[in-house]
Amino acid sequence: MHKGKRATAAVLMMPADGAAISQSAPSGARRSLSLEDLNGLVQALGATHQPSPIYQAIERLSGEVIGHRLFTIARANLNGSEIERVHSSLPAIYPVGGRKQKAGTPWANRVLREMKIFRAVSREEIRATFDDHQSMLNLGLGSILNIPIVFDGRCVGTMNLCHDPGWYCEKDEVVGRLLSTFLVPALATAHAPST
Repeated sequence: MHKGKRATAAVLMMPADGAAISQSAPSGARRSLSLEDLNGLVQALGATHQPSPIYQAIERLSGEVIGHRLFTIARANLNGSEIERVHSSLPAIYPVGGRKQKAGTPWANRVLREMKIFRAVSREEIRATFDDHQSMLNLGLGSILNIPIVFDGRCVGTMNLCHDPGWYCEKDEVVGRLLSTFLVPALATAHAPST
C-alpha cells in the first residue's frame, strides 16, 4: 500500500457510444493483476476454516493491485436495508459485526439495489454520502470504492476500499469487480434458502 500522493496520467476511455473521452487516472504504487494472483485466490477458496482465508487473500491482493488504507467486507441483508461488517483491516476502528442501516439512501439504491459500483474521490463526496464520514476523514481517507458482490440477481455484500483523496479510477472498478467475485461463496451461503 502506498500512502503518499500519486501522480495522475491521462487514460483514454471508450464509453458505450464509442466516443473516446480522456479521463485523469491515478498512477503510482500498484501492480497489474496476474493469472498467478487469480490462482492464489482459487487456492485460498480451497483452504479450510473459511471465510478467513479468502477474506485475507482478497485484502492482501486488492491492496497490491488497487490500493487501500482501509479494507472491509460487509454482508447485505436480504431486503438490502442493512449491511454488517464481516471483515476489517482496522478492527479497532471498524470492528467486525458493525452494522449500518442503509434503507432508502441513494448509496443503498445504487450499490445494494442497482448493484452498481460507488466511487468517491474527495472528502466532500465522502462527507455528503456517509453518516460515519468523520471517522474516515479523521484517518486521512479521501477516496472510497464500494463494490457490490452480486450473486443470483442480488447484492449479497460489498467490498469496500478507502484511500487518499483522488486515489481510485475507473480501472480500479473493473479489477475490484473481478476480485469481488471470489467473495461470493463466503457471502452467498448466508442467503441460501433452506432445503
